[in-house]
Amino acid sequence: MASPSQQLPPGWTAEWDQASQRYLFIQASTGRSQWEVPTPAPAQLIDHAPSVSPPPSTTHHGKRRQYAAGQTQAYYGAGDALGDQYGALNVPQQQQPAATAQLFTPGLAAEGGFAGQQQVPQAPYYAPQQEPQYINAPGFGQEPTYHPPNAPIHHLTDQFGQMGMGQRPLHLTTTNLLTSPPDPRELARPPPEIRLPANACITTSPYANADPSYQRCTVNAIPTTSSMVNKSKIPLGLVITPYRTLKEGEPPVPVVTDTVIARCRRCRTYINPYVQFIDNGNRWRCCMCSMSNEVPQLFDWDQIRNQPGDRWARAELNHSVVEFVAPTEYMVRPPQPAVYVILIDVSHTAVQSGMVATATRTILENLDRIPNEDERTKVAIIAYDISLYFFSMPPGTTESTMLVVSDVDDVFLPKPTDLLINLTEARQSLESLLGRINDMFQDNHTVGSAMGPALQAGFKLMAPIGGKIMVLSSSLPNVGAGSLKNREDLKILGTSKESGLLQAASPFYKTFAIECSRAQVSVDMFLFSAAYQDVASLACLPHYTSGQTYFYPAFNAARSEDAIKFAHEFGEVLAMPIMLEAVMRVRASKGLRMASFHGNFFVRSTDLLAMPAVPTDQSYAIEIQIEDTLTQPFVVMQTAVLHTTCHGERRIRVITLALPTTSSLTEVFASADQVAIATLLANKAVERSLTHKLEDARDAVHQRLVEILSSYKSSMTSAGAGANAQLAISENLRMLPVLILGLLKNVGIRQSAQIPPDLRAYAQALLTTLPSQTLIPYIHPTFFSLHNMQPEAGTVGEQGVILPTPLPLTSERLERHGLYLIEDGQTIFLWIGRDAVPQLVMDVFNLPNYEVLRGGKTTLPVLDNDFSQRVNAIIQKTREMRRGVYYPHLYVVKEDGEPPLRLWALSCLIQDRADVLPSYQQFIGQLKDKVNGANNY
Repeated sequence: MASPSQQLPPGWTAEWDQASQRYLFIQASTGRSQWEVPTPAPAQLIDHAPSVSPPPSTTHHGKRRQYAAGQTQAYYGAGDALGDQYGALNVPQQQQPAATAQLFTPGLAAEGGFAGQQQVPQAPYYAPQQEPQYINAPGFGQEPTYHPPNAPIHHLTDQFGQMGMGQRPLHLTTTNLLTSPPDPRELARPPPEIRLPANACITTSPYANADPSYQRCTVNAIPTTSSMVNKSKIPLGLVITPYRTLKEGEPPVPVVTDTVIARCRRCRTYINPYVQFIDNGNRWRCCMCSMSNEVPQLFDWDQIRNQPGDRWARAELNHSVVEFVAPTEYMVRPPQPAVYVILIDVSHTAVQSGMVATATRTILENLDRIPNEDERTKVAIIAYDISLYFFSMPPGTTESTMLVVSDVDDVFLPKPTDLLINLTEARQSLESLLGRINDMFQDNHTVGSAMGPALQAGFKLMAPIGGKIMVLSSSLPNVGAGSLKNREDLKILGTSKESGLLQAASPFYKTFAIECSRAQVSVDMFLFSAAYQDVASLACLPHYTSGQTYFYPAFNAARSEDAIKFAHEFGEVLAMPIMLEAVMRVRASKGLRMASFHGNFFVRSTDLLAMPAVPTDQSYAIEIQIEDTLTQPFVVMQTAVLHTTCHGERRIRVITLALPTTSSLTEVFASADQVAIATLLANKAVERSLTHKLEDARDAVHQRLVEILSSYKSSMTSAGAGANAQLAISENLRMLPVLILGLLKNVGIRQSAQIPPDLRAYAQALLTTLPSQTLIPYIHPTFFSLHNMQPEAGTVGEQGVILPTPLPLTSERLERHGLYLIEDGQTIFLWIGRDAVPQLVMDVFNLPNYEVLRGGKTTLPVLDNDFSQRVNAIIQKTREMRRGVYYPHLYVVKEDGEPPLRLWALSCLIQDRADVLPSYQQFIGQLKDKVNGANNY
């Protein structure tokens, strides 16, 4: 693999950093390190952004894409078309009829433009070849060399005046959205570089500032005044994933075990790499409030070796993400054990769908994975239909006794002991019970669900300790507390009243959730109903208790794909290490205030977020206000999460992010992080759809984008407030419009009268909890062409399986003889054209031709040919590469197959027109008209 060191100026070396999955550049003579690529001259371009997994060196066309100014229709010309491997077999190329005319109008290409592009002669596939052409065909799959459009952004500049704070400013490059099509590869690039003033940090450690996967800001240079924020229109906020999973090769979060915790006496900030030591190192000055504090006596003492220690080697002075083992003063009570109460719906529907059998088998198979290092973990199983079924499991036996409580109006525990059992001590009886539950209720014909009373029973069982309740439900709760009615009304879908269906129908779910939060109980919901289940009401419980909602509509374990997906996700949730009885607070430098909070938690006081159990990879968004003019050269934002680990240790996870301040609007735009902005706007849109209407949420997001573009035009371009033929934005924000379009077309807030309320409510739960890495593909899916992918795609490189080059999300790229993969992190579609050659169908599906291939949910066979193995490797990588427990279903979609499935897959191609929603080019045109018509200044 080609190393960037081959292109570096003399005296520089590149080291691959596993933690951040990007290259770190080190100057040998000074030891200085930096993330940006050092360049000898501002004109030089970098072939590959070093922060993306470096692609293998292949032969590239030297010619770059050219977009003639003003020719907006020629977005995707034939000049960069991939060479074909599976060519059409004597089939004339025609325009792709992507969908019915009233729903999908591909692209809006110039008249005949798409058809012309398709008339490139195709190399026919001749099956008799021994070595299939798609493996070794010379020159196929070649893309133009990818030069990140704003590579010069990192070049040194001698003009220090713009920022007014001493550090060199970021270079602003303007792009015209009308002539610059979205390039999906840009979403993999890192956010704009954080350029702190000299001596802001007391260490040269590359880990001194927070990695974006833990904490990222919508702008990486903070405006000094609130009026600047208002003028830029860029929302100021933080996106935080405090407890993200570590991929293989990433360094673990360092743990400070000596319980010496240095904090500011006034603002309670934890010591970090941005403080200053004064008074010969005996005192330190807080980076947030400038208070002078004493350095603890044991700070310079190595307690393990019992000898003087090296202060500069301490983790909290070198790492932005660090965990402290907390002393007793951080505990209200001794650390709680991990407690899991699993409520299983055993009504007729649940048993017949196979949910009960799948769930009990999954629990049984994952007993060894449930966190239990200290052997204190407790477990209880409660089954319910219209009655409650408790199971007494005395330790040391294999026997269990079922106790039935039919009075669901006044829930009580039928026995004081042996219902909540120690996982280690009662392991045998628990295993025996799990093997029998499905048989016990096999002939249960009871229809109905007393979920509310079951929740109350689980709560009574664990309230003295706290922990996690996992609810498995196959029908709408209709008995006892929290009973719900079917309120799905097709007549109000798509109207202003629809948002009412997205709010909880019963106050029980919010009041019970707050009660749970107070007792350190978190709730996870696993919902399986084929009929209306009121996900909006049930998702209230996870929302206020820092849990998560999982939805499996029309679950049927007889389809192995359904069983595998649920078993995988439920098993991962059971095995997940969780932070128990957690509270989170975000502190910031003087002048900054955390204004509003989005995510799954309960705001206990002004800025204290209560989280009974924090799952891994759950994200939170916080809006920030500037209250006073910022006079300091940089600001610090620090997230602290006090929690108990699942092995009984009280800890504090601290995440510190330092950002420069600026009085230059140029700097604000050049440092804007489009991924963080899209994540924050997704959270705000969902909240607005609940407090106002869905239409208001869409309008607010759209209006915010218009305001950002208007501000950029009036402040950063020569057009000022006048009309302009261009639609200008900074290079680092050029993907923001397509991300916003994807958000507006997402099931959570899309304008439509056909979306069931349950699907919409679940999509909204995802929009407010997914970390950016998973959220961005959810609103901007990934689109690969497989039949003509480059030869290394699907093979294993230095950084794992190599993925094909992502395509723009338009059906203009679909060819009739092609095989494509479209995925959004929750679902994977394998689209196959109607003219696919028999050899392609045989190599991938082991079927003789396209006609016998069936569309729908499937498991792809792994066949004894190279192409099949590469396609399977890409699907496997797609399922595993992102953080989170989700295991996407795979659907085969035939071009002329079932219309609902086809339209579902095509709805992922967000740059096409869909129903009443515009294509990307129409959207950009609308934005241009509004920006030129907006007289905001």
